[in-house]
Amino acid sequence: METLKIEGSSSRPIPIDFYPADQAQAPLVIFVHGFKGFKDWGTHHLIADFFNRQGFSFLKFNFSHNGMTQDQKELFDDLPAFGANTFSRELFDLDEVLTFSLSGEAFSSPKKIFLIGHSRGGGISIIQTAEDPRISKLATWASVSRFNNLWKPEQEKEWKKNGVIYTSNSRTKQEMPLNLTLLEDFEQHSEKLNISNAASSIKQPWLIIHGDNDTGVAVEQAQELHRQNTKSILKIIPNGDHVFGARHPWKEETLPPILSEVCKTTAAFFSAP
Repeated sequence: METLKIEGSSSRPIPIDFYPADQAQAPLVIFVHGFKGFKDWGTHHLIADFFNRQGFSFLKFNFSHNGMTQDQKELFDDLPAFGANTFSRELFDLDEVLTFSLSGEAFSSPKKIFLIGHSRGGGISIIQTAEDPRISKLATWASVSRFNNLWKPEQEKEWKKNGVIYTSNSRTKQEMPLNLTLLEDFEQHSEKLNISNAASSIKQPWLIIHGDNDTGVAVEQAQELHRQNTKSILKIIPNGDHVFGARHPWKEETLPPILSEVCKTTAAFFSAP
């Protein structure tokens, strides 16, 4: 693994873990983490190892405003940055990661780029893929179909009055701020940030994977995405939760069985002509 860093939104760093394949110019899989996610969460290193063994290069990164510094892999130690995050910032960061990956600056430019977007990162990946021909294939895992599913409509009045709302992190027990700029970004760029509209315009092959026991993002959101793009492939995973049996920290040396099947299905999709 190679540890890299590029500049993201507001000149904040985007830390990157790059796993090169043995073959030069191998297809590159870029993993896009979700809300309250980060590149070093749970099983992400095992996912990287899995795709590496299948002949792919693999890249995972932290969004510039995900609330975690490079020195931290457990607690969110930069909550002001987390509070200042927006969907547009994440789209900017992902675009920077794609440009960097194809630049040949730090590693050989891949022949193809495949995205895996998890949860909110799935929504970001859908919007990016719809407008970015550099992406050859897309896989979304437990993706949201609408960004405003991430908060309750009744919170918006309080949000606009106080300038901030808070979301609880059940793992770290932290109360994590969401500044009003997140809602304002969503409202001001409502057309661009409409995941369903983006889904309908995706031309690249697209695999939608979702667990039927996902309590974080209901499986109906996957079905909604598939209705918007009937050329997509929808795979519902029996007994799959939001993270397909993984957790943080993950002490085992192998992937949980359900997540292993998700990885195998995704790798086969990426490898198909």
